[in-house]
Amino acid sequence: MKIGEVAERTALSIRSLRHYDELGLVSPSAHSPGGFRLYTEADVERLLLIRRMKPLGFSLDRMKDFCRALDARSAGKGSTGGGGAGGDVAGGDGAGAIGDDDDAVAATLSEIGAEATQRLERLRKHLAYAEEFVEIIDRLR
Repeated sequence: MKIGEVAERTALSIRSLRHYDELGLVSPSAHSPGGFRLYTEADVERLLLIRRMKPLGFSLDRMKDFCRALDARSAGKGSTGGGGAGGDVAGGDGAGAIGDDDDAVAATLSEIGAEATQRLERLRKHLAYAEEFVEIIDRLR
């Protein structure tokens, strides 16, 4: 599917999708003869993971760490990964690459999971403050 449809399905802007491609975070699995980015369902699923990390305030580098860990875990289970949702994410200069070390993959996933839990708790606290504020406003009306 083309970038416009992916943007609509993921609620990400076309600009963000292009940026993620340029960074090697999530690249389309193919390009049309005319140069259009073509995404697979696996690419869309990867983008949805990234979208879910955004509200938690993860940096793009941390998102890359997470994607590399997922790819390494998948490769360790005999999956080829392949395409933009797989191999392209671990590409680039190799800095911070997780490799095939199961312990490193597990540690990265555990760290990111702990970070996500802490960030979620912080968001819940802020949401509770916002809900209290709305209740105060409602009582004033």
